[in-house]
Amino acid sequence: MVKLDKIYTRTGDKGKTRLATGEPVDKWDARVTAYGSVDEVNAALGVAVLSAEGEMKAQLQRIQNDLFDLGADLATPERDKPLGFEPLRVVAEQTKRLEAEIDAMNAELAPLDSFVLPGGTPLAAQLHVCRTICRRAERDIAKLVSDESEIVSEHALTFINRLSDWFFVASRFANEKGEADIKWKPGANR
Repeated sequence: MVKLDKIYTRTGDKGKTRLATGEPVDKWDARVTAYGSVDEVNAALGVAVLSAEGEMKAQLQRIQNDLFDLGADLATPERDKPLGFEPLRVVAEQTKRLEAEIDAMNAELAPLDSFVLPGGTPLAAQLHVCRTICRRAERDIAKLVSDESEIVSEHALTFINRLSDWFFVASRFANEKGEADIKWKPGANR
């Protein structure tokens, strides 16, 4: 269990932070960047939750918890020496749940005949903000995965990739099941 009794440590004053393993790293370390982007997704999602109701709200709150799991996963790199504790890792079931929810929402939506612009209802607009931040987090995690000196758990990148898809479908669902989507009109303002 997490116990925080002191909020400031002053290590950040010199541009350093510590991973969950205790090892010091630069604040701009690729791993810190990746879990920082995940934290941004979660903060934006907290705003979206304010506009959600019912099952959508419950789904968003589950995703917030999953994003904390992902942050903990990324903050705890695998190392050659034992950690002394069991690290929390994102698991395939979390991604499978997102896929099932995507499929259920998408089944109620008309197929797209154009790209949609971010907007419509307040919740849909906020979910688009979540989607774009999520895509950045995905790029940051993919960059971390591409570093041969780093080991990233096998489900982290898959989860964040699927989550950005989830946000897109959920934004359409929140737009009166696609009826309030704002469609892109190529070259409309030439």
